[in-house]
Order: sequence, then structure tokens, then C-alpha cells
Amino acid sequence: MPTSAIRAVRFTGRLLLALAAVTMLVIVFLALIALTDGAGSGLAAWLTTLGGGAVLALWRGRHRTWPARLVAFLPVAVAAALTASVCIPTVPTARRSPPALPFVTAQHWSLATGSRVAVYHYPPASPGPRHPIPLVYLNGGPVRGISVLDHRFLQLLARQGYDVYAYEQAGGGRSDLLPMGQYTIARSVRDLAAFIDRLKKGRVDVLGFSSGGSLLTRALADPSVAARLHRAIVAEPGPMDGPTAHITGHKGRKSARGLAPAPAGPRSTHVPRYAVAFGLMRLGILSPDTGLIGQAEGDNAFTAADLGSDTASAYCAHDAHRIPAEDTPQNFSFSPAASLRIQQTVKDSPSIASRLRQSRTPAMLMIAECSSQIRQWETTVLAHDPAVQRTQYMPGVGHHMWNGLDDNNDRAAAVITAFLQDEPAPLPNHPTRDEIPTFLRDHE
Repeated sequence: MPTSAIRAVRFTGRLLLALAAVTMLVIVFLALIALTDGAGSGLAAWLTTLGGGAVLALWRGRHRTWPARLVAFLPVAVAAALTASVCIPTVPTARRSPPALPFVTAQHWSLATGSRVAVYHYPPASPGPRHPIPLVYLNGGPVRGISVLDHRFLQLLARQGYDVYAYEQAGGGRSDLLPMGQYTIARSVRDLAAFIDRLKKGRVDVLGFSSGGSLLTRALADPSVAARLHRAIVAEPGPMDGPTAHITGHKGRKSARGLAPAPAGPRSTHVPRYAVAFGLMRLGILSPDTGLIGQAEGDNAFTAADLGSDTASAYCAHDAHRIPAEDTPQNFSFSPAASLRIQQTVKDSPSIASRLRQSRTPAMLMIAECSSQIRQWETTVLAHDPAVQRTQYMPGVGHHMWNGLDDNNDRAAAVITAFLQDEPAPLPNHPTRDEIPTFLRDHE
């Protein structure tokens, strides 16, 4: 074999060994991140990996000349540089709240629970009859700012004579953060009761969407909270308790997930630090209160593009190429760690079915044709709450039913206002309790 070929083989072999060493050190670093729960912004794992790699490099080069010994440190230096990017913040670590909206003033209310939440009020803007009972909106997330699309829908309800209030749950949007351990579904229910008390207008109607629908369902199962409710609209709810959360089943008609173009804009998951942090949190390897990134830093880093596939799943397949911008980059706010924490407390909670069966608050369930929610999450509410008076199956829309496309906002508003005013439903009552088995069997 020619000398040049031998040198090439040796060089390739050494290069592969060096790459293997770098890969091994990166894997060790990630394992230590998991074992230490990201202690010290990842520096504990980084220093341990660097120290271990340096010791191994010294041992490998113990019989070599000094230049050769230094070469043994090259994989350690490369691995150190790669892993250091996981330890260095690239966004502010202090909370950065969204700027003020141009069309509504956010008030800040301190609740009896200790939460300080951002509140939005849309007074009746119609010259016609005004509905005497306030309407409170619970957005999805669970720890997410209220989107501009939702604000527009609330304005539409106000133009129809409703006195509309909405608040961003603690930690979301312009509301103050909580210590991570205080984010629980039970705390969210107490915050709802405290908000209604702070409103000082007696019983209220409540519209809960997505995780807000789950929160409203749990409020209906708590007699002390339900006593504050006049009527309840549970729209596209998530799981209401642990047993429901572990149900496997089908979703609605095909959504735009996988069909819609990738959203534009920066993604936190393109930055090594946040790709590692959010990825390991989602897998349950890091806790929501990990030492790798703080709650405020995680909120600041997360962008609307990070939720691109989730946004697409909220629309029907036929809307894949015309999905509206749900929010502005300035107003978007989502707390991944706090949301995971609340979702976990739902999964860990015992069944509320027996308590929900005692509910007497008149309620309506709204289900989207192209829902991205497990159908059994929705039908479980209908099956166990005897006070659900009607179900409205919304054709032609996905999870985000009021999305500004076509007449979707007007159709959703018509369904909501008909129920709140105890008028005939604009759509058939479907599915009824007796129709649940058929509804699930036919994969509607």
C-alpha cells in the first residue's frame, strides 16, 4: 500500500476516534444535566465533564511528547465549546412582559390567593339590549397570554351586548409569575373563584376554551366554586383529571398538522441551550423548575414558531394554506415549564367524575369537527355532567373555533349567545349522552 494511502487511513482512524471522544463527552454532559437537574445553569455538569475529559486526555498522553499530549486535549476542547453553548443564556433572564396592547388596557388585580393577574375588560358596545350577567373568558395554554385572535372574538361578544372580562392565568402574558411549585390545577381553580369574588358582580357566565375548558370543568365539580357560576360553556376541553388524561382514543377530522407551511420567525429550539432544556423537560427528564434555565428565561426564549405544529393542529386540513396569524410577536407569551407543571398535576389528580355528577350549573359543550383533542376528553364531560343541556358540534372548524376565517367567529358567537340567553340552539344538539358510543364509533 502506498505511503500516502497509509497516512490517509491513519488520519481517518484518528479523526473517527476524536469524533467518538467528542460524542462520548457530549453524551456524558447531557447525562449529567439530567442527573443534576441542570444545576447552576448547567455549569455543574459542564465542569464535571470538562474535568473528566481532561483527566482522560492526560492519561492517554502520559507516554507521549508534549506536542502529542496537547493533541489528546483537542476532543476535550471541542466538546467543551459545544456543551458550553448549553450553559450560556441568549435572552434576558429577568421577566420581560409583553408591551401594552393598543386597543385595551391591561389592569392588574391582586387576588386573595396571592396571584397577581392581568385583566382585560370589554364593556358592552352595543346600543341594543345588554346582557346583565358578566361573561368571564378562560383562555387555553394553560399558562399562555391571550392571543390577538381571542381578543378580537371577545370584542365581538362585547358588541353583542356582553360585559366581557378575561384574565391571563398566573405566569401567563402580563400576569406575575408564581414559584414553580405553586402552579397546580387546584391553584388555578382557586384563582378563578378569587377572580369572581374580586369582580364583585355576583354570579357570572364563564367560557372556558381548551385547557381553560378543563379548568372550568373542575370548577363545576367543586360546589363552592360552582356556586359562583350562572352558566358555563366548556369549549374543546382537555382532560379533566388523571383517569381522563390517560385515555387513548381518536381525534376529530383531519387537521392541518403536517400540511401547513412551517411558520416563519425564530425558534428557541434552534438554540442549543433551549433545545436541550425544553426537549428534556418535555420528555420528563428535567423537572419544570430545573436549574438549567429559570422560569422567566424560558418564557422569554419561547416563540410562536416553537408552537407551529400545535397551531396547525388547531385548524382543519382544508385551511392548511390560509392559517391566520393568531398573535403578534410582541404579544405572544407562553410559559412551557409552568404549563407542563399544571398539566402534570392534572395527570396526577384523582377522578372528579363523582363530584361532577353533582353539578347543577347549566352548561354547554362545544366540539370542533377537526378537533385536535382526544374525543374522549370531550365526551367524558358530557357523560358525567348531568347539567350539560346541549352539545354543539361545530362543522368546518378546528380546535381554535373562533379563528377569523370566513364566518367562523359569527357562528361561534351565535352558539354561545343562544345558550347564554336560553334561546334555541342554532345547531342540532349533537352528540347527546345516548349518542356518545355512536359518535366515538363513527370517528366524528
